[in-house]
Amino acid sequence: MRVLMLSQFYAPIIGGEEQHVRNLSHKLAARGHQVAVATLQQRGLPATERDGAVRLYRVPSLTQRAPWLYSDAERTHAAPLPDPETVWGLKAVVEREQPDIVHAHNWLLHAYLPLRMFSHRPFIVTLHDYSLACATKRLVRQGEPCTGPGLSKCLACAGQHYGPTKGTLTTVANWAMGTAESRLVDIFLAVSEATALGNQLKARGLPYRVVPNFIPDEVNDPAEPYDARLIEQLPERYMLFVGDLSHDKGVDVILEAYRRLTNPPALVMIGRPFPDTPTRLPPNVHKFYKWPHSSIMEAWRRSLFGLAPSTWGEPCGTVVLEAMAAGRAVIVSNIGGLPDLIVPEQTGLLVKANDPISLQLAMQRLLADPAKMDSLGHAGRTHVHRFMADTVVPKIEAVYRALLDRNAGRAGSTAALETTAEAPRQARDV
Repeated sequence: MRVLMLSQFYAPIIGGEEQHVRNLSHKLAARGHQVAVATLQQRGLPATERDGAVRLYRVPSLTQRAPWLYSDAERTHAAPLPDPETVWGLKAVVEREQPDIVHAHNWLLHAYLPLRMFSHRPFIVTLHDYSLACATKRLVRQGEPCTGPGLSKCLACAGQHYGPTKGTLTTVANWAMGTAESRLVDIFLAVSEATALGNQLKARGLPYRVVPNFIPDEVNDPAEPYDARLIEQLPERYMLFVGDLSHDKGVDVILEAYRRLTNPPALVMIGRPFPDTPTRLPPNVHKFYKWPHSSIMEAWRRSLFGLAPSTWGEPCGTVVLEAMAAGRAVIVSNIGGLPDLIVPEQTGLLVKANDPISLQLAMQRLLADPAKMDSLGHAGRTHVHRFMADTVVPKIEAVYRALLDRNAGRAGSTAALETTAEAPRQARDV
């Protein structure tokens, strides 16, 4: 198959979502498919290049010429409406690549919707967040989980998040684009049950399947060696957090729980700094920024256990999977898609979200019981195979083939597609 991925960011700009797109693209290429990725142009990067077997196109955007629209100059997001320049850029990519399948992963899909209106190519959207129902993509209101969209509260929430003018425009645009998505997307892939529920896929009668994020099969055998100079900075015994160093990821909760421990081992935090990243740290807390992935995996392997106490409904925390792949027990919040990734008391521990005492007690429990900690880690290493590429990617391929067969009118293919669309509304995919 010829597959075109749409992703607003791509390497070297890498977060969890971008890493997923890159891993999926490379795995599909390794399985014999022809894969291209269209992403937004970024300053200093070429318009076209190859990332191994994957062809990469960076298309321009009018909105990027207004830097005041963005709070982070390194992450100039796709607009919530079709950007004319991006539409034309995608049109040129589609004409050149002639894909069989178009698979979008975020708001860059808005620039493809006008093209989709005149195309019969199957169009798939993976929902990595709550963007179909929420203009801020987070489904959080006043620091608490939101119960669902409503015009007045969405306008107020988006206004607080983006600013009054930008928030109003984003809310209206996201509602309009969500309506178009509902009509033009052939099937949604939600990365967790929580993502499907938060985007109201079942309530709106939209076809979807729950297919989780995955990690590469060779995650413990990286192509590049770890940086020994970075690893030398690690303390001998430590608990580990990896992710954005923000309140959403539970950094404040971790630090408060750590302050409550008596004579604990070191705490290591590796991630990307945010405006709300704490600057005052308890003794024996080590903070590092933007490590390469191979070094992060080595840090996991040397750690005691992992921490992922997000305070919001994180859709599918890949970092939890990486910790388990390294054989580490992990403590996660009982919110969003995180509980889907572990088997409580068998591969990890669940704690109440935004509750330092609950996290403190779980940390104390593992520190006091090394046998339990090791048992969880060993079981997690086995359990995580359900979330590896060789298990998950064939499910995505099956969706592709069912849609292509349906378009070709082949008998028997409609049953496969109906299973794809209907079964996940009653049961989890994994």
